[in-house]
Amino acid sequence: METKIQGILDRYPAEKTENLIPILQDIQDHDGFLSQESVIEVSKYLKMPSSRIFGVATFYNQFRFTPLGKYHIQVCRGTACHVLGSVTVLDEVEKNIGVKAGQTSRDGMFSLEVVACIGACGLAPVIAINGNFHAKVTCESIKEILDNYRNQE
Repeated sequence: METKIQGILDRYPAEKTENLIPILQDIQDHDGFLSQESVIEVSKYLKMPSSRIFGVATFYNQFRFTPLGKYHIQVCRGTACHVLGSVTVLDEVEKNIGVKAGQTSRDGMFSLEVVACIGACGLAPVIAINGNFHAKVTCESIKEILDNYRNQE
């Protein structure tokens, strides 16, 4: 039986553990996250314990174990954003969508990620939602921004 990630695995020689990270990256690019099922399939393919794969994947913050929301929010915590209040912006986003950083809302609408720097220091504090930048955000503007995304349904 052909599995959903078999095409990805077929691009890599079996039992070559040095391919673990590229395989995981390809699976995440394809699925948006690493599911327990995909880790088990990789484990069988590479003949490596799934606990070791989880250990490697959790070491790197690039890997996710839950799907992203329809709207993926990135809150910048770089120096300029920090100085201009991104910690309160983050708190307000968490309150407004009901999840903490690294989580996805139950309805699948929003996911939240804290990033070290978005590279838009002149717009600080800044958030990005699906790659769209929102500049000089305040606690007051967060509700309006998020409501605009909610109303796009």
